Amino acid sequence: MADIVSPARRSEMMSRIRGKGTKPELVVRSAAHRLGFRFRLHVRKLPGSPDLVFPGRKTALFVHGCFWHRHEGCPYCYVPKSNIQIWHEKFEKNVARDRSVQAGLEGMGWRVAIIWECETTDSDGLHKRLKEMLCPR
Repeated sequence: MADIVSPARRSEMMSRIRGKGTKPELVVRSAAHRLGFRFRLHVRKLPGSPDLVFPGRKTALFVHGCFWHRHEGCPYCYVPKSNIQIWHEKFEKNVARDRSVQAGLEGMGWRVAIIWECETTDSDGLHKRLKEMLCPR
């Protein structure tokens, strides 16, 4: 199936997708701060430039979009109906890069935590997850 918009329009639409300061990321940042956790943002010296870095806890946290990072079983994890092959290739590259970044961080002695976009809608659940991730037993 062909794309329903022109390549120029598609390019314009895709260019508006942000990588930093997204709503799910802001929700997680706010929740972590309210819980008393202090962090650094997008530390470029670390592989993958994690969304939140907790240096004292040596934990890197990524806030992943369910669509872009392929959250299995999530309703936001769908494949567009046009240019299916291109989308599959893009998704495969994203997932492979996520695995590589995680392995790199773990190789450096960091713990890696992931919060999915769909998890940010439940504030109680988000608070519980953050506590579990950042206060290991």
